[in-house]
Amino acid sequence: MEYTPQMKNRVKRVEGQVRAVIRMMEEEEDCRELVGQMAAARNAMDRAIGLVVSKNLEQCVREQIESGEDSEETIQEAVNMLVKTR
Repeated sequence: MEYTPQMKNRVKRVEGQVRAVIRMMEEEEDCRELVGQMAAARNAMDRAIGLVVSKNLEQCVREQIESGEDSEETIQEAVNMLVKTR
């Protein structure tokens, strides 16, 4: 699968947020602010996961339709991947 610049940028955004969390810990920032930043990083990662799974699912289903295969199992596998990440 090709990972697009959009996908990579989302993960880089998460990386920046995690670095901010570490910096906040080192600077002994307020717990509420720290947890807020951690939640933002988690949400950003969830969005990145959703993007990767959806693009992969789209590509796989297109290939299966073109080859005449049933795509139901692939769709279920994608749903299971998303459920596992929560």
